[in-house]
Amino acid sequence: MTNSSKPVELISAETLALGERMRRATLGDAHVDRSLKKAKEDTFLQPLQETVMGLAWGAVWGRPGLDVKSRSLVTVSILIALGRTTELAVHINGALNNGWTKEELQEILIHSSAYCGWPAALEASRVAKEVLDQRAA
Repeated sequence: MTNSSKPVELISAETLALGERMRRATLGDAHVDRSLKKAKEDTFLQPLQETVMGLAWGAVWGRPGLDVKSRSLVTVSILIALGRTTELAVHINGALNNGWTKEELQEILIHSSAYCGWPAALEASRVAKEVLDQRAA
């Protein structure tokens, strides 16, 4: 913040737009619309939503160095390691949207057990099963 009450613009409109496109392509319109609606209704949440969209989805996911399927692999792996199951469910769904197969998901979960531990892999497997079941319904 500057001395005035207006926040400094840190994220360009172009980066924010790229972030929204990347986020919608990965997580789907329904998820993004829900998040944006909640943010629009709550001035406390809105700056964080804009920051996530611009920085995480625009400036990071929008970089050319990795394809979105690889970015999903990295993101899901990190979320498994951190035990962040709510975001893990969102990003497993996104990984499936980005071209992961059920079999690849199983391999990621098995592989994560060696590096994150059995409890993390088992919890992630429960989350993944819920996502798969919801998508099948």
